[in-house]
Amino acid sequence: MKRHVQRRKAMECIYQHLLLAKEIQVVLAENMILGLSDEEKFVREICLLAIEHKKEHVALINARLKDWDFVRLGYIEQAILLLALGELALADVERTVIIDEAVELAKEFGDTDAYKLINGVLDQL
Repeated sequence: MKRHVQRRKAMECIYQHLLLAKEIQVVLAENMILGLSDEEKFVREICLLAIEHKKEHVALINARLKDWDFVRLGYIEQAILLLALGELALADVERTVIIDEAVELAKEFGDTDAYKLINGVLDQL
């Protein structure tokens, strides 16, 4: 499984966590992300980092949003931002790669101009 696909799977899990208000561990189990393979470990680790530090991540995001608030963003945009911050915390990949991947996910799944918001927020971190 390529890293982009892994990031997409992580975004989907975080999205489900936000949308359905389910514990991230439950969402990961329901999506068969058990951490058995290296690919699953990557997805699991990013999701756990993103959600365990959600409060701090939201504060960082809110500090960079102008006249806006994290809770007003769509769940997809929230999931992508949390995913990117989780991966940044992992410090496994260059920052620019993480931002580029987040922008690509926003173009693929977000609203028309969501990628601009994602890029703008992450670029300030």
